[in-house]
Amino acid sequence: MVNQVGLVLEGGGMRGVYTAGVLEYFLEQELFFPYVIGVSAGACNAASYLSKQKGRNKTVTIEYASDPRYISWKNYFKNRQFFGMDFIFDEIPNQHVPYDYEAFYNCSSEFVVGTTDCMTGQPVYFNKQEYGKDFLKVLRASSSLPFIAPEVKFKDKILLDGGITDPIPIKKAQQDGFLKNVVVLTRNSGYLKKPSKFHFIVDRKYPEYKGLQQSLRERYLVYNETVAYLEEEEKKGRVLIIRPTQSLKVGRMERNPGKLEELYNQGYEDARKSMKAILEYIHKKEGSL
Repeated sequence: MVNQVGLVLEGGGMRGVYTAGVLEYFLEQELFFPYVIGVSAGACNAASYLSKQKGRNKTVTIEYASDPRYISWKNYFKNRQFFGMDFIFDEIPNQHVPYDYEAFYNCSSEFVVGTTDCMTGQPVYFNKQEYGKDFLKVLRASSSLPFIAPEVKFKDKILLDGGITDPIPIKKAQQDGFLKNVVVLTRNSGYLKKPSKFHFIVDRKYPEYKGLQQSLRERYLVYNETVAYLEEEEKKGRVLIIRPTQSLKVGRMERNPGKLEELYNQGYEDARKSMKAILEYIHKKEGSL
C-alpha cells in the first residue's frame, strides 16, 4: 500500500476502458493507494480494482458492450436510458459477473465517489462511511448522464453524473489531505471542452433544477480550468498524469468491442511504461518535490 498518495480517476463513459486497462496493470503489480476518488466510469472501474477482481472490468465493459441490455437505442426508446442502468448496476454485479462485496468492504483504501446535486448544481461526494452498503446506488448516481439516464435519489438529494460539476476531482483529493496524486485521464493531451449550444433543451428537460442548468452551462469552463490546474500541479511535482498517448477512436457511447479492447490495451501499456516513473514519484520524499 502506497502511503499518502491518492489516485484520482476521470469519467468519460465508454472511454473509461482506458482507465480499466491502467487499473488492471496496477492490480497485477499489487499497486494500491490509501485514497481513491473517481466520478462516473472512473468510479465504476475503481470498484473492481478495489475488490481486486482481475479481469472483471474488461469482462463487464468490453464483453457486454454489444449487449443491447447494456447500451442501445432500444434501451433509450423503451426506458429513456441509453445505458441499461438496472442491468449494469444490479443484474451484472449480482448475477452475471458477481461482484466481491466482501473484498471491497475489507479493503483498507478510502473510496470517494463524486456526484452532482441537481437542485444546487454543486458537487456532492460520498465516502465509505456515508454510502455504506449502498455504494452501487452512489456509483449509479455518479454515472447517470443528463438526458439519457434518470436522476437518482439518495440521502434526501437528487443526483446525476459526477462529471458535470467535478470531472477530475483533484482538488477534493487535496482537500482530503492527499497532496500527491496519480491522476488517470481519458482524453488526449491538449483536449479542451467547448461550450454547449443546447441550453434551451436543458432548460426544457430540467425546468425545476436551476442549479443543474447553471452547472451544465459552465461545464466546459470547469473542465478546462481543471485541466489547466492539473498541468500546473504536474509541473510542481504534486501530480503525475497518465492519459491516452494515442489518438482516441472511442466515444462516450462506443459499442464496438474491437475499438474498446484496443483502448483498454493502450491503458494497460501506458501504465506499464509509466510504472518506473510512478514508483519514483510515489517514493519521492515531500521535501524533494
